[in-house]
Parts: sequence; C-alpha cells; structure tokens
Amino acid sequence: MKNLALATALTLFAGGSAYAAGFTTFPDGSKVSDWFNEAKPVNVDKLGKKYVVTDYGVVNDSTLLQTKAIQAVIDKAAEAGGGVIVIPEGVYLSGSLFFKPGTHLNVAKGGRLKGSDSITNYEIIDTRLEGQTIKYFAALVNAEGVDGFTISGPGTIDGNGHRFYDEFWLRRKVNPKCTNLEALRPRMFYAAHSKDVTVSGVNMVNSGFWTNHLYDCERVKYVGVTILAPTDGYPKGPSTDAIDLDACSDVLISGCYMNVNDDGVCLKGGKGTWVDTIPGNGPVRRVIVDKCTFGKTNAGVTFGSEAWDCSNVILSNCKFEDTFHVLLFKMRPDTPQKYMNVLVDGARGRVRNGVEVQTWRQFFNKTDRDDMPKSLVENVTVKNVTLDCTREFYRDRKTDDYTLRNFTFENISVTDPSDTFDTSNIQNCKIINVEVNGVPVE
Repeated sequence: MKNLALATALTLFAGGSAYAAGFTTFPDGSKVSDWFNEAKPVNVDKLGKKYVVTDYGVVNDSTLLQTKAIQAVIDKAAEAGGGVIVIPEGVYLSGSLFFKPGTHLNVAKGGRLKGSDSITNYEIIDTRLEGQTIKYFAALVNAEGVDGFTISGPGTIDGNGHRFYDEFWLRRKVNPKCTNLEALRPRMFYAAHSKDVTVSGVNMVNSGFWTNHLYDCERVKYVGVTILAPTDGYPKGPSTDAIDLDACSDVLISGCYMNVNDDGVCLKGGKGTWVDTIPGNGPVRRVIVDKCTFGKTNAGVTFGSEAWDCSNVILSNCKFEDTFHVLLFKMRPDTPQKYMNVLVDGARGRVRNGVEVQTWRQFFNKTDRDDMPKSLVENVTVKNVTLDCTREFYRDRKTDDYTLRNFTFENISVTDPSDTFDTSNIQNCKIINVEVNGVPVE
C-alpha cells in the first residue's frame, strides 16, 4: 500500500515541480490570487542553517526516547535566529516537539521521525480540539504562532499509532459512546495561529489521532504529501483524518495522496447551538483541493460535524479509489450551519456515494435559542464527473432541519446501482447533460 501510494503521489505531482493551475475565480465570483496557482516544494536551501540532529547528540536508535535531545536542537536553532532541523537517515523516537519562530522541519531520505506510543510522552497543553479549546495532549509536531513554518521530505513522520488504535477500539467495546477525547491519543501535526505554513514531499503515516490539524491559520499549502493510516483489517486507525482545517483561510492542497480511516480534507470551525457567538470559533474560507488522489477515506472534502460557516471551496481534477464520498455535508440539527459557494470540477474513479447531504446527530446537544438561524447549503456546482458509484451518486433526505438551494449538476456520467437521481429536495436545481447508467436525466 505504501509504495503504491508514493508512486501515485509522485505521478500526480510530476516530480514535485511547480505548475500553474490556472484558477481565476472562486464560486462566488471573487478573484483567485496568484498565490493559489503555484505549487512548489519547500526549498530547504533557502531556509537558513541546517541543524542535522545527529550532529548535536541525537542517535539513530528506534528504541531510545529522545524528545529532550531533539527539542534542544530546535531551541538552539531558534536562539541563533532560526534554521532547518534535519532528521537524517535512520529512526528517531520522540514525544511532543515544539517548533519556534524561524525553525523548520526536514525529514531526509531514509529518515523517520517516530512518535512514542505512550501518551505519557506528550505534554498536556491548552489546545483546540473538537470545536473547543481545552487541555489535551500536544501533537508529535507542534507549531503555534510560527509564521512561515515548513515541513519537508522526502522522509517519513510515523505516528506509530497502533497501540492507540487498539486502546480506542477496546474502549468502544466497553463504552460504545466513548468519544475521541476519552481515548487519550496524540495528533501528528498541529499548527495554530500561524501564517504561510507549507508541508511538502513528506510521508505522514499511522497518526494516533488526526494527522494534520490546522487551527486559525492563513495561507497554508500541502504539496505532494502522502498521508496514510490503516483502513483494512484490525486495527483500523480511528479518526486519522488526513487534513483538518479548523477556522482557516486560503488553503491549497495539491498533488497529495490520502488513504486514512476517516475524512480526507475536513472543514471545521466549531459546533453547538451558539457556535456563532463563541470566541475562538470561526469560518473556513477559500480552499482549493487540486489534483489529489483519495483512497479509502470517508470523503474527498467533508463539511464536518465541527463546521458551521464555510465558503468558496473548490475540489478540482481529483481521483477516487474506493472512497466513500467525493463531497459530504454533515448537517447537525443542534448547530446553525451555512455552506455556500462550493465547486467540484473534475472527479473520476470509484466511490460509494458521489455527493451526500447527511444529518449528523452524534453527541447531539441542542439548547434553547429563539433566533437560531436555519441551516443552509447553497450554490453548489458539480461538473465534469465520471464515477462508478457502488450505492448512489446523489443522496439526501427530506427534512426541515436545513435548506438546499441552487445546485447545478453538469456534464456527468455515472453508474449507480440505485438507478435514481432524486434532487426533489433541492430548491432550484439545474441538471445539464447528466447520464445515470447510460440514460440521460431529463
């Protein structure tokens, strides 16, 4: 699986060279800045001095915990004005690491930064998780308030999550309502309150929890990254979301491969009846996911159960390999949600469902609110799509919990064993050149 994933990612990214994607406008008609049209790998030679960790007392030993020694190298670089922390060939075991302004992480060819599988080796900090700010465990790699932070490959960051997976599924047997937070496991990468974050060329595997979580970040790029977690057999990697965008804006995800046991790209920002009044919650704006391949993820892009206000989201020229959904909207009746200006342009492959609007009641907690806005999904365009669906291409349900309005389906050819294409719950739905099982839809 890993070799196949790497080959797929490299093929998509054409060796990691820059290219012009040609995006001009977002779905609301606003201009796409030139920033989105350049996907370049990180050039570590332009980031300052390289601090190869083995030059500073860190040793190649997969069994020796070296959190303090690696952190000391990060601190030394920061004190000297910044530089690149290089993980060379070999395996280096660590708990939570905290990068500082001016510092970067590079995992060289044959290098593996391996996370400890004991939660006691991860610091408890104030952090954002599941739509709230709480005390919880830091990630393996942390960058808070680190503008310009980069992670680059071609080596591997290994979350070493299998013991965390076992523990989670055992808890679920004892308590089927066990939440993610009760399972006590670390994320792989957490960035917060940062601008101009770039991750390129690296392999990110077996995260204990969410793989990448970005909160309150602006101008984020993922370029040619491979993100993997177990999706078959036992134990699967629960909630190993590839990339979670939590109250972020201006994000480009280009030429990446994702195969994880949950969402591929998931939009977040807060949840609950009063979500729009709580400090720290926020919208997601201007996200482009381009030329990516999705394996057995829950969806290419999910408007998640912790999202409430998302707009100008583009999924372009992506391939799906037994993915559950191309596009998934999770609608919480306890949260006022507004999802607008969404474009899927170019999707091919095999999926369970193409587009689904799904009522989501997990951990439901609605309180009284007289002025609670009604949830809305509006201005969604899906075009230039060729899919083999194993359930349905389009799926929703009739409900008073939300309104669906102004959808367009254009230039679509799908197989669909349900042999249905029911858009009757959508107000003002345009159907242009759509075929289901070879039959034109009138």
